[in-house]
Amino acid sequence: MRTIAKISLVGGMLGLAACSPPKPPVGRWEGSYQSANTMIVARLKIDKDGAIYLSAPDALNVNADPDQRAAIQARLAQDLDASWSLVPPRRMDFNGRVFRYPGHVAPQMRWHPASRTMTVIIYPGTLPEVDIPMHAVRSFDADPWQS
Repeated sequence: MRTIAKISLVGGMLGLAACSPPKPPVGRWEGSYQSANTMIVARLKIDKDGAIYLSAPDALNVNADPDQRAAIQARLAQDLDASWSLVPPRRMDFNGRVFRYPGHVAPQMRWHPASRTMTVIIYPGTLPEVDIPMHAVRSFDADPWQS
């Protein structure tokens, strides 16, 4: 009878573990996106407690020559670096691949476990959503456009 009780206990514990929500990946990522009229630079950190720090300053409706675009890139990178310490932690629901704000439907990030990469999804006002491919970094770069 004790053997049956032990098997039941282990089975129950495994069942509970299988039902627990997946833990988000821990790490740091950064990335950038630019098109003819949109420029976004992004930084992401997920800590061991699941707190998410995300910042993505942008420039929309950009109509600039190459020198002006370089200046906009520099300003966005500087803004990102200067304001990073002020970014508040956020909580998101995570299903093993997709992050969403609690109770919301729209995906905010996608985790790609095979490549250990992340995609941040930005919704810039009335423009279509923008997917920003992120790459893992050990430490953040002052100029993420180059990394």
